Amino acid sequence: MIKNKLDFKLINVALIAIICFFIYQLNALWLGIFGKVLKIILPLFTGFVIAYALHPILQFLTKYKIPKGLGIALIMIIIVSIVIMIAILLIPLLSNQILSLIDLLIVFIKDLSINLNIDFGSFGDTIMNTFNQIITNVGRYVSSGAVKTINASISVITNTLIALASSVYMLLDMDRIKEAVKKCLINKSKKIYNYVKTLDCELKSYIRGFLILIYISFFEYTILYYIIGHPNALLLGFLSGLSNFIPYFGGILVQIIGIITGFTISPRLGLTVLIATLIGSFIDSYFINPLVYGKSNQIHPLIAMTAAFSGGILFGFIGIVVAVPLSIVLVTTYKFFIKNKKGECNK
Repeated sequence: MIKNKLDFKLINVALIAIICFFIYQLNALWLGIFGKVLKIILPLFTGFVIAYALHPILQFLTKYKIPKGLGIALIMIIIVSIVIMIAILLIPLLSNQILSLIDLLIVFIKDLSINLNIDFGSFGDTIMNTFNQIITNVGRYVSSGAVKTINASISVITNTLIALASSVYMLLDMDRIKEAVKKCLINKSKKIYNYVKTLDCELKSYIRGFLILIYISFFEYTILYYIIGHPNALLLGFLSGLSNFIPYFGGILVQIIGIITGFTISPRLGLTVLIATLIGSFIDSYFINPLVYGKSNQIHPLIAMTAAFSGGILFGFIGIVVAVPLSIVLVTTYKFFIKNKKGECNK
């Protein structure tokens, strides 16, 4: 009897080992299938994320008796108009300011080497060669890779259109989707329902605050650098808005670039940029961020920075972007199940 049980266990172990071996040997096949499935699902998932993020705006519009269809049309028209405005107005200006910014950084390295008698050696040459290579590669890519660029653009445009179209339909049915999920969760477990509701409130609060901060940062620092007289005000303001995707480090990096290019133009401008960015950071940390986020999403800065660093190492830029939302999910889960704390929903 003991022998039969032992043989049965050994057979199971052997079968598991064989299955693992075949899975490992066919990893290229599985990865290929996973990649294809991901390409199919990604636009639909992106559409759901867009619909989930825009649903509070639609609720705000319907609150003032605007029909749901008209509200969705207004939201999409505003989004498309912003994208077109960025493509027509901002991109040419940004491309020119990027080249100007690279030239200022190269001049800064040369002046630093001469004035302080610092021999950067191969490091300085490497930086300048890298900047020059970037410019050369961009020109070569545009001239010789036109077909690839068009194909890539068509693919991106197609996926974007699919995501927007699916987001419209999901936005129309978002109330029904939420109601169906609510009924399912209540029937399964009231505690799980309360957990998902708390998680939903925290994530919506984060998304709303995140979008508001991008908008505020763009206008705040564009106006700030313009008042100071920095020639790359629009670019630095644009980068300041995008820096919200990278917690803490993104804003610091943009400020360093602004300070370096300011000192390259003149010591007075560099000192003015330094003082202005310190004041701007103080205002962001102690006034704007608490006002936007309120009492929700209270994640310790060390957790946010560690999450962003880990996400960047594991999954690159996408990992950095999703690091804070995942941290919110983990912290909310810990507080709900371990400390029995429920988030405060604004609904």
